[in-house]
Amino acid sequence: MVKDMISSTSLVPVSELLSQTVIATFDTVHAAKEVLIQKENFQEFSTYLEKIKFILKELLGLNLDDSKSLENAVEILNREIKVAKQLTLECRTRSKVYLLINCRNVVKVLEGSTKEIGRALTLIPLAALDVSLGLKDQVSQLSKDMLNAEYRAAAMEEDILAKIQLGIEERNTDRAYANNLLDHISKAVGISTEQSELKKEIEELKREREDATMSNGLADATQMEQVIALLEKADATCPEEKEKEYFRKRNSLGGRKPLEPLQSFYCPITLAVMVDPVETSSCRTFERSAIEKWYAEGNNLCPLTMIPVNTSVLKPNKTLRQSIEEWKNRNTIITVATIKPILQAGEEQEMLQSLCKLQDICIEKELHRDWVTMEEYIPVLIGLLNAKNREIRMKALFILFMLAKDSEDNKERIAKVDKALESIVRSLARQIGESKLALQLLLELSRSIIVRDSIGTVQGYVLLLVAILGSDDIEAAKDAEELLENLSVLDQNVILMAKASHFKPLIRLLSSGPENVRMIMAETLSEIELTDHNKLSIFEDGALSPLLQLLSNGDLQMKKVAVKALLHLSNLPQNGLRMIREGAVGPLFELLYCHSLSSATLREQVAATIMHLAISTTLQEADQEQVFLLESEEDIFKLFSLISLTGPDIQKSILITFHAMCQSPSRFDIRMKLRQLSAVQVLVQLCEVNNHTVRTNAVKLFHCLAEDGDDRTFLEHVGQRCIETLLRIIETSNDAEEIAAAMGIITNLPKETRLNQWLVDAGAIQTIFTCLTDGTKNTFHNRQVIENAVGALCRFTISTNQEWQKRVAETGIIPVLVQLLVSGTASTRQNAAISLKQFSESSSSLSRPMKKHGIFHCCLATPDTGCPVHLGICTVDSSFCILEANALEPLIRMLGESNPGSCEASLDAILTLIDSERQGGSEVLAEANAILPIIKLLSSSSDRLQEKTLIALERIFQLEQLKKKYGNSAQMPLVEIAQKKNSHMKSLAAKVLAQLNELGKQSSYFG
Repeated sequence: MVKDMISSTSLVPVSELLSQTVIATFDTVHAAKEVLIQKENFQEFSTYLEKIKFILKELLGLNLDDSKSLENAVEILNREIKVAKQLTLECRTRSKVYLLINCRNVVKVLEGSTKEIGRALTLIPLAALDVSLGLKDQVSQLSKDMLNAEYRAAAMEEDILAKIQLGIEERNTDRAYANNLLDHISKAVGISTEQSELKKEIEELKREREDATMSNGLADATQMEQVIALLEKADATCPEEKEKEYFRKRNSLGGRKPLEPLQSFYCPITLAVMVDPVETSSCRTFERSAIEKWYAEGNNLCPLTMIPVNTSVLKPNKTLRQSIEEWKNRNTIITVATIKPILQAGEEQEMLQSLCKLQDICIEKELHRDWVTMEEYIPVLIGLLNAKNREIRMKALFILFMLAKDSEDNKERIAKVDKALESIVRSLARQIGESKLALQLLLELSRSIIVRDSIGTVQGYVLLLVAILGSDDIEAAKDAEELLENLSVLDQNVILMAKASHFKPLIRLLSSGPENVRMIMAETLSEIELTDHNKLSIFEDGALSPLLQLLSNGDLQMKKVAVKALLHLSNLPQNGLRMIREGAVGPLFELLYCHSLSSATLREQVAATIMHLAISTTLQEADQEQVFLLESEEDIFKLFSLISLTGPDIQKSILITFHAMCQSPSRFDIRMKLRQLSAVQVLVQLCEVNNHTVRTNAVKLFHCLAEDGDDRTFLEHVGQRCIETLLRIIETSNDAEEIAAAMGIITNLPKETRLNQWLVDAGAIQTIFTCLTDGTKNTFHNRQVIENAVGALCRFTISTNQEWQKRVAETGIIPVLVQLLVSGTASTRQNAAISLKQFSESSSSLSRPMKKHGIFHCCLATPDTGCPVHLGICTVDSSFCILEANALEPLIRMLGESNPGSCEASLDAILTLIDSERQGGSEVLAEANAILPIIKLLSSSSDRLQEKTLIALERIFQLEQLKKKYGNSAQMPLVEIAQKKNSHMKSLAAKVLAQLNELGKQSSYFG
């Protein structure tokens, strides 16, 4: 090459060649100073050239001979400076992004030229030339410096190249990654970040791809393709091209179904499709995390071949990874294309499943969200915001939020869909989860200047945001405040005023605004998430009166929004009472009884509102003010008769309404009137329906009527079939409240032999035992189940039917009852004591007599010891002896309780151990320290308890030793009874005092 150049220019004199080289050097210096990339490197290079230019000018001033060695040196120098000039010119004219991507090669070429020029300087025959020593030293030093010169790409450039390489290796398809990378590139090369400028740079880069080499091949065409593919993911890329590429791929797949993964895609260790496949030294491929864990656990054998492997060798299987990604993308494209028709015309459950699938796809990759946008999903998702199903609306909002967050274009697409912003604002007024999603979506949309103005035109949204500002949800309040601040089209004074007065602007519009505005405000109140404090303040600020006016409006749609708002606000009991006071009951019942009303939903909401009003009458405040929902028997009859004429939702509301009224101050009147209306007959029928909610509320109301009902009503309507139904509910229901109510009905049924026998025949005893022993949890309703079950048991433990007693005892229930004396509620303990008392009443007749032994038996064996009370052989199962059951101690402990009913029941059980004919029971009580607790009952506030205590002491003091030991303790309470109580009680007290020989000592006992 050098020889060719020399021969071609050998006719040119050296002086002229030197002049050409000086000019080329000058041009190269000028060009190097204008290069915008690698500035520091080109600056250093131009400094070298400035020095060369000086040296060459010095040589031109000499009288040079045409020596061959000088000619060769100048020729090489001229050639290398031209190469450097070409490099600088290309770095000024080619794509800045292209040059950045190839910065390492640019640096390499520049460094090579510098060294070649330095080497050419060493060839100048300075010794043969008449030059100064100083010039010789300059040439020598410059040559040395250039030969040692090293150039490096800037740290920022190296960082960008690393990001590019990582993106290519990871096959990163994330738009955010590409946008971030392009932003770094624009800063590094000094180009504008405007999308139009960035788009222009990418287009230039594509043109560079046509000629992917510089002067000596700086870029590889394949690499260029990869870089362009990566940067094309950025927003600056022409969307039409992206869409064209997507549909090209999608259409090439046709209408195929997703493919199953190939066997090679599965990791042999995890058996799942691999994400980061790596190859080991055994040439087997595994998921990186799985094989690393295998090695970390100390294994140095291949998991498949079990041959030793080099654990430090893990080579990424890029080909397999690419195949897996292509398979995933293929299937995702097919899925995205096939979901949309289901969302447009599918069944509700199918739509929800498809939305879940679409949401997962959108979450997985940003690229997938691009595909969703290209498939025109945005109008479909906007349409779903009007769906009845709340879950469908929430899924649609979340997906729209992800799409809006991706790009400005998507924000504008969403806002351009007809009624899109109105639909989003409507969700803003719904329950808190949906409201927060709608708020986040609106906030994201407001970050677009174009969309921001459109949001400001949606009616009523400001008031909704103000309402959210006052919510307990701090995050939602912050988002609402930021959204209000973003909406610069609004008068800030209006916003501040709205914040300060909170709901007052909304209520003012509700009261006096145009009809369409009033409807929007009522709908807002019906759907917005409100705290109890908010609900209370809304009524206090005057919302009830205009809502009642809307309720009486002739327009059906007005009635609907008014009822919906009243329903939403009435579930606060204080508001319910206010509605009753201000006359809401009449219009509501008028709508409920309007059978010609076309809207079933409206009647259901009316019934639910009436239910809220009924619940409010259980407040103490209602009792004090004598606030009633229904007063006349006619009103009660009309409402209850609807149960047989309506669907499950209204039935449920009416049943809860009556159940609430049965807890209200007028509950006894309500219960009596219901029984007169044969409500029991209807409730018996409803206990058999399949609708669980209706059945449960029917059972609960039935229980209320049974608590203080008359025997005649229940004997008339409760038959064997009803008994079997109640037991089936107890045995099969998963609702503890329903089980407790059904068991409560059985507890309160008349104690009639035929009913009891039906219960026994239907297996009630075993059912009760299961309720008492089946590992129930310590919750209120489970405690109610136990309490009612023990109450129901009392009807089967009566001493007049020892056959039933035996059947109960055979279940092993007596020890359970003893345990309940300790752990049960007051009512449970009382009924457990009653059952034990009834069992104990049979113990004397069931206790087996002691065997009589021969004359020599006493000499040969230890005498048998029988029961000290029943004087025979007693067991828990055979004679139901409460001593054998260890019930005495807990029964005595119950004597000290504050509840008179529990004390009386325990005393009754204890009294079964003593009578006038047997002294052993009293001695047993004395040994168990029961006498003093019994004496203390003389001071009870219950006359019945005092009376039974007097009877007990009369029996106990028949034993002289007990009279002496405890007589003094009983004396003063007995004297007080003898002085203050009625004649019957005085007589009983006198008998006991006579036993204590105290009657004759005092003359004033009966004064």
